[in-house]
Formats: sequence, structure tokens, C-alpha cells
Amino acid sequence: MRELVAGGNTELPDGPLSLRVPGPFDVSVLITGDDGRVSGDGDFVFFNQPSAPGARLRGDTVTVEPRRLRPGAGRVTVVVSPADPAAPFGRLPVPALSVLGADGVPVAGFTPPPPSGETVLLLAELYRRGTGWKLRALGQGYADGLAGVARDFGVDVLDDAAPPARSGPARSGRPDRPTVPGPGAGPTGATNPGAAAGVVAAAPGGGAVPDGFLDAVNAARLRFGVPPVAFDARLAAAARAHAEAMAARGVLGAVGPDGTSVHHRVAAAGYRCLAVAEHLVAGARTAAELVAFCLGEEGRGGPFRDRRLVHVGAGRAVGGGPDGMYWTVVWAEPYSSAGLARLAAEVIALTNAERAAAGLGPLAHDASLTAAAQAHSDDMAARDFFAHTSPEGREPWHRAAAAGCGHRTIGENIACGRRTPAGVVQDWMDSPGHRANILSPDFTWLGVGYTAGGTAGTYWTQVFGG
Repeated sequence: MRELVAGGNTELPDGPLSLRVPGPFDVSVLITGDDGRVSGDGDFVFFNQPSAPGARLRGDTVTVEPRRLRPGAGRVTVVVSPADPAAPFGRLPVPALSVLGADGVPVAGFTPPPPSGETVLLLAELYRRGTGWKLRALGQGYADGLAGVARDFGVDVLDDAAPPARSGPARSGRPDRPTVPGPGAGPTGATNPGAAAGVVAAAPGGGAVPDGFLDAVNAARLRFGVPPVAFDARLAAAARAHAEAMAARGVLGAVGPDGTSVHHRVAAAGYRCLAVAEHLVAGARTAAELVAFCLGEEGRGGPFRDRRLVHVGAGRAVGGGPDGMYWTVVWAEPYSSAGLARLAAEVIALTNAERAAAGLGPLAHDASLTAAAQAHSDDMAARDFFAHTSPEGREPWHRAAAAGCGHRTIGENIACGRRTPAGVVQDWMDSPGHRANILSPDFTWLGVGYTAGGTAGTYWTQVFGG
């Protein structure tokens, strides 16, 4: 079974697939076309509507038969929410997805980073690629409840006469259909793995700063004792394009139905990042309301406190539906060779701290291993894949040899989506296979590579030598 990290993907076998998420959770799926929208309410499979063509929910397991999905279906999104609406994710075990093939053999698994203040997780998606299907790990937090997710995918949800704040289902227990507040109840947001949620939209006039945006952002950073950010036209162009794409579909999301992500747009605008974060928000009417929303919930305010992020770009666009305005905000630290070296050194130091705690000697930096690691991170980001084996079939030892490495033993760890050295090393230590490489007494040398970009946003590689 292949264990995925956020942003990773894998091929799926032909035939029925069982998607299981054990624990105190409700599992749902949304069946959509290439536009990211359902064709009708029947495409939402959940506890009160447990079946649709090609998909059936039983307890904690959804069985999906891609060949039997309705005509035009190209994506199946797996959604997880607490079975008890009053129980936040932070008090529950982390939901873990396992995917089994028709023969009952495990195909893939995914355990996302622990959720914080979100009420729903978009855990993973099955998507058509050519004549086959693939699985992509998401782990995308969502603050607007199950009904909000359903609405943003195009499901017709009922409005209550006196709507409460938009933070989850409007009724306790399990309503016959999800209910959400009506228009004007306030902004909603979506969170990407490893990044705070948020969003902005550009005002008319190319890269112009939205009215009051920069003042509101820098006033907040001043309160946190953080230097101000400068508005960057390239980031603004990327943010505006992404806001317009979300508004056209009426759906918040870091990746569009064509696979174009916020990070692809940043690269296309000519901005090379070392660190990046983004906010995606719908419903905020002004820049001040947007900033207040981003600072009002736990987990959303990270970019306002992050000294590394010195540039910001914002864009907004008007779309259909009750949310009206869609915002994208992109925060970034520009690439520098010194910054890249700093990140790699932090990863090596954290790795050696884990080895020291296990009674092992430190790993020494190796220039050839670093070249191999950096080349693989660059390649994964540029060609949008996530695997130890490249599309041409090259393995870690092939890349190490090509970089001039003469070590007899080679090991490799990869990760994507994590935004900090501490986060990525912790992810590796929480995974048995990656942990084994870090704590192997057979390895004495290490190289680290890191690239920002691609669908996942960040791509990390460790190459070990012994």
C-alpha cells in the first residue's frame, strides 16, 4: 500500500474501490464534472442519501465504481466531518483514509496533518486521467460546515428563516438535508495543507492594490510586531487570475478542475518563491472585512505573523451564488540561494536532533547528495508529480550517481505541501518508512532539496548516503 502525503497522487486499479475512514466521523462524497460542480442534488452521497450511480455509502466506507458513475462525472471528492456536530476535529483522532481494490488488497492510504479549527475536511479526490483514474491526497480544511461544502459544489441546500453564524450545519443532529445560512451571513474560507486560509482580489486596473487592503494588512502586522509587507504586481496578477477562476465556478479551491493551482499561477506570473502562503475567502465585501475574517479564527492568521513573507498580492472577483465576492491573497518570500541554504541547514539540524535523541551520530552535509535532492524537488514541482520514481523510471540511486555521488547505499525521503522545516521533519518522523531512513545507522551523509511551486506548493527531498 502506498502512503500519500498532502498533494501526492497515485494510479488506481480498474474496478470497484472501497474508501474507508474509521472513527467518529461522517463520510460523504461529491460527484462532479470537469467544472467542479455537481449535476444535481443526487450527486451528493451522505448519511441521508447513501447511494448514487457508481457510489454507495455503508457506515464508514464508500464504495466507488468509476465505470458506473453518471455520464460526465470526472471527479469524486471524499469529505469527512465529525459525526457529532458539537465535537471539533481538535478533540478527535486524525481521520485516516484507506483505499482498497476489488480484491480487498490495500491500494493507498492517507493521514492528513491534524486539523485545527476547521469543521470539515476535503480528504482526497478520485479524478479521471485519460482512460484511467487516480487518487490525490488533499487534507484541505474547510470552515463552513458540511452544508457549506455541499453548497459550494453546487448542491441545492435549504436556507433557515433566521440563519445562525456560518460555522456549520444550522441544526443540531442530522437534518434531512444540510442547511446553511442565507446570503449576507458573512465570509467563508478554505484552508490549504500547511498554509493559513485567506484570500484577496485585485481591484480594477491590473496590479492595483484593493482599496484599504495594504493598510489593513500592515496595521495587523504592526500589532504583532512584524515588519510590513510590500505589494507585488506579479503576485497580484496570480491572485486575481485565481479569484476570477473561483468566481466563474462559484467554488473556493486551491486547485481548479483543470489542475491549475494558485502556485502554478504564481510561477506563470514570473515570481519565484522560497516561502509561500495563501488565503482563499468568499463573501467578504471589503478589504477590512477580509482581514478581520482571516484574523478571527485560529489557524488563519499565520501569514500576518510570518517575518519571512515580505511580499503580498491580492485579487478579487464577483461570482454567482450567495457568496458574491471571491478573494485570493498570496504571500511570499522571494527565492534566494542564501534562503534555500538556510532551509536545507534547518532540515539537517532537525534531522540530526532526532538522531541524537535516538543515540545516533549526526549526518554530514554532502554536496553531491544535495545536488541530487534539489534536482528531484525541482523536477517534481516542474512536472507536477510526486514519487521516488520519475516519469522516465529513474530511481534515487540513478539521480545520486548522475550528481557524482559515490556512496554505496542510498536512501530517499520526499514530502510535499509542508511549509516549514519543522513541519516536514515531523511528518517524516511520524511515518515509519521515512523515520527508518532518518534513524538508520547505515547512513552518514545527507543532502536536502526544496522547491516551491506545483500543485502542492512545496516539494522536499532528503537523499541519504552511506
